Amino acid sequence: MSDTFVVVGGDAAGMSAASKAKRDDPDLEVVVFEKGEWVSYGACGLPYYVKGEIQSLEELVSVTPEEFREERDIDLRTGHEVVSIDPDERTVTAESDAGTVTESYDSLLLATGAEAVVPPIDGTNREGVYTLGSMSDGKELREYVARARDGEGLQQPDRGPACRYLEDCSGPVAVVGGGYIGIEMAEALAANGFEVNLFQRGDRLLKGFSEATSEAVADHLREQDIVLHLGSGVRELAGEEAVDAVVTDGGRVNVEMVLLGTGVRPRTDLAADAGVELGETGAIATDPYRETSVDDIYAAGDCAEAIHAVTGEPAYVPLALTANRHGRAVGQTVAGQPTTGGAIAGTAAIKAFEVEAARTGILDHEEALEAGFDPISETIDAKSRAGYYPGGGTVTITLTADRDTGRLLGASLVSEYGEGAVHRSHALVAALTEGAAVDDLENYDLAYAPPFNTTWDPVLVAAKVLSGNLR
Repeated sequence: MSDTFVVVGGDAAGMSAASKAKRDDPDLEVVVFEKGEWVSYGACGLPYYVKGEIQSLEELVSVTPEEFREERDIDLRTGHEVVSIDPDERTVTAESDAGTVTESYDSLLLATGAEAVVPPIDGTNREGVYTLGSMSDGKELREYVARARDGEGLQQPDRGPACRYLEDCSGPVAVVGGGYIGIEMAEALAANGFEVNLFQRGDRLLKGFSEATSEAVADHLREQDIVLHLGSGVRELAGEEAVDAVVTDGGRVNVEMVLLGTGVRPRTDLAADAGVELGETGAIATDPYRETSVDDIYAAGDCAEAIHAVTGEPAYVPLALTANRHGRAVGQTVAGQPTTGGAIAGTAAIKAFEVEAARTGILDHEEALEAGFDPISETIDAKSRAGYYPGGGTVTITLTADRDTGRLLGASLVSEYGEGAVHRSHALVAALTEGAAVDDLENYDLAYAPPFNTTWDPVLVAAKVLSGNLR
């Protein structure tokens, strides 16, 4: 009788693991339980679906449930919520509309993902308050935007006073949170004619990026008529049944809709109830092979910790590539070839209207000091292309290094959209992951051609400046 590999969660980590395990060991019985109806979808594309650049939710799906079942021979059970795990009996119990089922496992992967954070403020349950953490969330937001665009004046009494008529659904709206989702959704809503107010509790956007990058993005958002409320902690989402205002310490801003983009947290209740240890970050703790504190139970994706390439310590950075890579590694391990999936550097990128930005590693000096480094940073501006070549713009790069060893610790880049901030970050990720020193980076033989960069690419310029301050 063949072994059974059970997966809880049918998105990036879960389906990558299931597919890889079945491909490497066709005799393995692979069962996937997914609470919803959607699997293997690109949640990162939801803001662009809401904006209207992507026309259907189906376009965000990489592989359909039917393809997993019929072409990959995976027993995928959508509409099944796993409610308990018994490590002693090595079983999981799931509930669906058809009833309760119990499935035995030899190996089990927890790929339960993350959920949108709902901040502890009054009024988050009012009508007209949205999050963007799932396909169904994206569908609801797209419908709201569609009502505004249609403007047919059809009465919507169930919407309450904040949006009684369809043509009224185009006035001021609020986005709470200045991270990836908040900024991407600010662009999506503004592109559809909404007056967007973005509220950020801290004094700058994009935590984890450099101050120079954050300021460049903030300035560009203001140019696009996004009203920024920095240093504005939200106290209440006011209204009767429907939200009609955001209340902060500084006053009250009338709005018709609120999107909460205040981050995500790992879904760990199922793991904790089964006696699986959580790490200091609050996510599921694992060893390098993604195995948890309970034998033969693995965790990967947005519910789990990973090892940071700079510090060597556990970190929680929920990103798509990590989920796919670590899920695939678990599938390979379960199929008989132990694989780690590698460390993470917190590498991320964002587009904000006509600006692009990227970051990797550690830039915050307090965080670097806590990790035992003596940080030093430099920020430079450089041309994105040869001065005589038409077009081009400016790339702003911040590099952070350890003063004692010269080791690169982190980088943050920003440029006009299409001028290479994001793609230039790739060389910096490689240097950081390999533990290279800044003077090593200064001597990288980067490609040069006038349409793409100057003879000294901005990355090399930044490394040269910082290296000079280390000598």
